[in-house]
Amino acid sequence: MHPFRGGVRRPARALFALALSGVVVAGCSDSYAQTQADGPGHGGIAGGKPAPAKPPRPANVPLETAKARQSNGVVAAGAADAVYNYGPTAMVENGKTRLWWCSQYGSAAPPGDDILYAEAPSADGPFTGPGGGAPIAVLSGSPGAFDGVHTCDPSVLRVGGTYYLYYTGAAGDHALGNAIGLATSPDGIHWTRAAGGRPILGPSHDVHRDNVYGAGQPSVVFLDGWYYLMFTDTTGRAAGWNGAGQFVIRSHDPAFRSGVEALGDQGFAPVAGTAAPRERSVVDGFSADLEWVGALDAFVIAHETADGTSLTFWDKDFTLQPYTPVVIPGAWKEGPGLIRRPDGHAPTSVTDPCDTVSFDVVRATAIGSASAPTGLKHFGLDVQGAGGCSSPDRVTTTFDGVAMPSPDRRMDLFRRGVRIRVDRRSVAAALAGEVVDRPLAPVAGLPVKTTLKSGTNVVHSDGHGYGVVLGNELYGLPDTTIVDLNGAEVTEIDPRQWDAYAPGLPLGG
Repeated sequence: MHPFRGGVRRPARALFALALSGVVVAGCSDSYAQTQADGPGHGGIAGGKPAPAKPPRPANVPLETAKARQSNGVVAAGAADAVYNYGPTAMVENGKTRLWWCSQYGSAAPPGDDILYAEAPSADGPFTGPGGGAPIAVLSGSPGAFDGVHTCDPSVLRVGGTYYLYYTGAAGDHALGNAIGLATSPDGIHWTRAAGGRPILGPSHDVHRDNVYGAGQPSVVFLDGWYYLMFTDTTGRAAGWNGAGQFVIRSHDPAFRSGVEALGDQGFAPVAGTAAPRERSVVDGFSADLEWVGALDAFVIAHETADGTSLTFWDKDFTLQPYTPVVIPGAWKEGPGLIRRPDGHAPTSVTDPCDTVSFDVVRATAIGSASAPTGLKHFGLDVQGAGGCSSPDRVTTTFDGVAMPSPDRRMDLFRRGVRIRVDRRSVAAALAGEVVDRPLAPVAGLPVKTTLKSGTNVVHSDGHGYGVVLGNELYGLPDTTIVDLNGAEVTEIDPRQWDAYAPGLPLGG
């Protein structure tokens, strides 16, 4: 983030452009859901014969694009005194598009960056505050803390019934003063700082460069029980000469307090904590966004290049680039926010779920009166020929986390190739990454493995977490959200009882 100019504080604009031109200066409750229970460990169902070796995956496969689109004008902006608007994160949920971004309200103390929130029927807006009216400030600086002045660059997930907001915080415009914080919420609007209000990740101090921004600009995805955190760290060993680069760590803990693995040249490996050396960057850029695309069986990183937003693809292990990059053209002045489902995955196409993937972003397109990015607009295109149903494994990946109506007017939740029938729609919605409004043909023949009936009690065991027993298998839950939704209760069980059950799948992802 950046210092004041002409009496008005200038926020973090495109670090890419600024770092190339000179020095960039920094500024910019201990209550969260448990790690999801997954039976004994995070591997899902244990046992069975090892799968036969798969043929090597091809690299740099070209993708066909179609239906380029953009909004007619600005889709979201703060109220009259919000002189900049940038760094959005977007979520499609319950039939609406939800948007959080960086701005500044004079009415939101202390003076500094604020995170605003608004929602709209679609990505083309107009985005308004809840119930209409101006967007609202939902997170501002906490005086005396690491984020005492600035909160910016949001990335929002929902896992179970808990929303997680990862953000850049700073106590002022100080060299290497940026770090990443975490807040949680039951609704995505009312937030409580986690980790005791302390940062969950700061600069690694591997190398000190002219760019003294520090660490920030987080983007988070929840996949197979892991929280993947991608971020900027201008002190990272593998950053470019100007501090550009994106680093990735992961953990089963949303606050990254334990079990952290960092991406290096040999893949992910355990490290002591979030300050471990940044050995490998996955893209040369600032202010990027991360998404998992089931139909492509790949991560995508959205980052700005000369012609627009480039989409760079990596396989799940970040060892191979399976597709050639795609560009969403158009004007830009600051990094993009991909429009994602609540778990950070790409939304499913209900008309062509196997072969079409829609990529849509919101990004700042102009420099406003405060010499800072503003003018949030929507841009997008479709990728065709994804091949998401070309094999049983690809079908499993394409539909993971999707819930849809069942033939008997209940709901079917798909997790890791398994169909689980759920009596109540609200329960399925809480556990799913996405709910579609009609059955999808490619999974019509998959048998129902088990049923989560109304009133099924949730079990809890110290050191293990929460789960539901279906048949003789114990299925993991991310939290207790479904207890009230399902008309159930929580039953305490001994750890030995927990371990005696056959391990089922993690229902929350």
